[in-house]
Amino acid sequence: MAHFTMMANSTLVTEFLLEVFAESWELRILLSGVLFLLLYLGSLLGNLTIIIATTVDQTLNTPMYFFLRNLSIVDMCYVSVTVPNACFNSFTDNRNISVAGCAAQVFLIFSCACIEMLFLTIMAQDRYVAICKPLLYPVIMNHQFCVQTTLASLLISLILASVHTFQTFQLSFCHAKVVPEFFCNIPSLLKLSCSDTFNNKLLVLLSAIVIGCSCFTFIAISYVRILSTVLKVPVKGERGKAFSTCVPHIVVVSVFLISAAYVYLRPPVVTLEIVKEITLSVCYTIVPPFLNPIIYSLRNRQIKEAVKKVMLRISFIFEYKRNEYFSDFSRGRKLTN
Repeated sequence: MAHFTMMANSTLVTEFLLEVFAESWELRILLSGVLFLLLYLGSLLGNLTIIIATTVDQTLNTPMYFFLRNLSIVDMCYVSVTVPNACFNSFTDNRNISVAGCAAQVFLIFSCACIEMLFLTIMAQDRYVAICKPLLYPVIMNHQFCVQTTLASLLISLILASVHTFQTFQLSFCHAKVVPEFFCNIPSLLKLSCSDTFNNKLLVLLSAIVIGCSCFTFIAISYVRILSTVLKVPVKGERGKAFSTCVPHIVVVSVFLISAAYVYLRPPVVTLEIVKEITLSVCYTIVPPFLNPIIYSLRNRQIKEAVKKVMLRISFIFEYKRNEYFSDFSRGRKLTN
């Protein structure tokens, strides 16, 4: 009977209202139409470039670029869950999202964030083995290990996301339906619920400890060992090369973890302005997918060379097709004459 009552109450809210980037139309167009849309397109272009370059160039068929390619795929999915819908809402002034749509966003955002965290951890392991145990690198980071860790990350993330989504939408929302975000996430929905959310908050905390803290600890230990190994290298050039491969990884992990941890784990008594809420959410949903291709490609000579090869191949194909078209066109004109 109690379960039936809870479900009946939860059906009182059939849709939620999302926040827009700004109240004034001009500022909304500036933020959603220029800033966020450009960040989104930049993220798609940068990550797609890495995917194509690491797939086409056979010299990049290594574990490091295998995980970088997978990370780019996840980033494209991650940023596509929130930004297009948020920009569309701002342009059309339509803030509504159905309960099913909200549940889909919660599931996809949580699963993508979890996969990203696990991939970043595996990439730290890859850098540790490459720098600290270079002779054992082909043995430890073999193809089977790469595939198995990728599949395990996907499975763990999907299971966790399913559990969190199910638990969140078992709550009653009564008449509260204004989500103080430009997308649906678990902390915002827990604030709106008129049910007891203790179990949900405990589940979030346990997930943060098991996934977030364990991944952060593993990454921190990996980089401490890398740092101690690099400092023993007598050649300064080799030190710089090792640091250049690790610093971008540390930057991405720091931005992602700090902002996500604050959003999901801050005490409920803390109330933030809508602008601050949105800014924090941007830091862990939009910034990492945008930064990943930039910092990995700008500081990576092999990626740059692979991109140049791809561009040359595309320009060659385009030139060949253009010449073929004009030759066919000229033959057609001669026949008609």
